[in-house]
Amino acid sequence: MTKMRVLAIPLVAALLATAGCGVFSGGDASSDAPLERSELRIGVGSPIDTAPLRVAVAEGKFTAAGLAVTLVDVPADQSIGKLSAGEIDLAFASDVSIFRAAAAGTALQLQGEAYTAGRNTMALVTLPGSDYSEPTLKKAPKIAVNMLDDVGVLAARSVLGTAGVDVNKIQFKQNPFDRMPQALQAGEVDAAWMVEPYITRAEKELGASILADGARGATLDFPMSSYVSTGTFGQGNARTLAAFREVLGEAQVRAADPAVVRDALPTFSDIDRTTASLISLGSYPVSLNGIRLQRVADLMHNSGMLGARLDVQSMVPRS
Repeated sequence: MTKMRVLAIPLVAALLATAGCGVFSGGDASSDAPLERSELRIGVGSPIDTAPLRVAVAEGKFTAAGLAVTLVDVPADQSIGKLSAGEIDLAFASDVSIFRAAAAGTALQLQGEAYTAGRNTMALVTLPGSDYSEPTLKKAPKIAVNMLDDVGVLAARSVLGTAGVDVNKIQFKQNPFDRMPQALQAGEVDAAWMVEPYITRAEKELGASILADGARGATLDFPMSSYVSTGTFGQGNARTLAAFREVLGEAQVRAADPAVVRDALPTFSDIDRTTASLISLGSYPVSLNGIRLQRVADLMHNSGMLGARLDVQSMVPRS
C-alpha cells in the first residue's frame, strides 16, 4: 500500500522571518579575532537528519569559513559517550538522548538543531494481514523501537496514549531498524516504530502500512535531533562554534528545498534514488531555539523519562 505524501515546503523567507534577526546567531563568526581551532571532528548518524551538514562539507562550505570538518560515522547509542571521551568534538544525537544525558549530569552545550519531524517521517508500522489495524485494538501492544530509552518510546507513548491506550501496558521490544520487518513477520511485535527511509522500504518491499503517524498531537513538528558539544569545549571554542553554526544555518536554509536533500542522499548513503524520491521529509531548522527544544524536555519530564524538569535554555550558547 502506498500512502499519499504531503510535504509542506516552507519558503526560505518565511523561515528567516520565523527565526527573526538572529537566524545564524550564537556568535559573530565574522569577528577579526581568529578561530580557536581550524579543525572539527563531527560524529554523524542518520543520513536524512544530517543531509544539510554532509552537503555543506562536500561542497567546501566549512573550508571556506576556515574550518576543516571531518565527519565520523557513530552509532546512535555511542555518540554522547564518544563526545565525552574526546573522540569527537561535536556529536549528532537525538534530542531525547542529549537531554537524558544532560539530566544525568553530563555538561553539554547545544550547537545547532538538525531535524524536525514532519508528516509520516516517523510512524507505527504494520504488515499486511495484521490484526492490529487501529491503535486501540490491543490493550497491551508490543511495539518495536530501535532504543528503549529514546524518541521512539516517547513518540509511541504519546500517540498511543492520545488514542486511548494505557501507556503503562505498552510492551517495548528493542530491535534495530533493519530487523523490524523480520520482527513483524515473526509475530514478535504488533507494530514497529520506524523512521524514514525504513518506512518507505517496508511499504515498497513488504506492502506495509502506517498504523499511526508518529508526528501528530504532542509530537507534531517535533524536534528530533541536534548537534552538541561538551560544555568545556563550547566555552573554550566560542568563535569556532559560531562559525560552525553560521555555515550549518546556511546549509539548513538550502535544505528547505527538498530536491537538495533528495538529490544528495544517494551520494552518501545506501538510499537509492527511487527511495529518496518517495520518502517523507521533515524540516531543517535554520537557528538554534531553546524554546522550541524545551518541548522535548518537557514531554520527557511529563512522561516520566526525566525525573526533574530540564532547563534547555541553559544549554544554548550565550554569544
